[in-house]
Amino acid sequence: MADLLSGQLQVYIGAMTSSLEQVKAGRLRAGFETSDWAGVSAPKSTPSPIIEKLNKEINAVFTDPKFKARLAGLGGTPFPGSPAEFDNFIADDTEKWAKVIKFAGLRPD
Repeated sequence: MADLLSGQLQVYIGAMTSSLEQVKAGRLRAGFETSDWAGVSAPKSTPSPIIEKLNKEINAVFTDPKFKARLAGLGGTPFPGSPAEFDNFIADDTEKWAKVIKFAGLRPD
């Protein structure tokens, strides 16, 4: 962020949460839109009752007004759902970005 603000970098692609205050203050200009996400996962061998309990408790947090307000203040949106919905989301997001990477001809250094 320091390099971006000092002009050493022209572009930053990263979490909005780390640059939102700079954008609000007018020190950075937001360009194109992308998204990032975070989730909770467990080893495949985790018993279903534990997965169901974790899912229920995590989804409950998403209904807490204080949590929702804090997340919104950071530019986030809660994404409650089932483990199967999360699996589908990950697969869809992976497919989408694989297409972008292929189209752009990007390769790791």
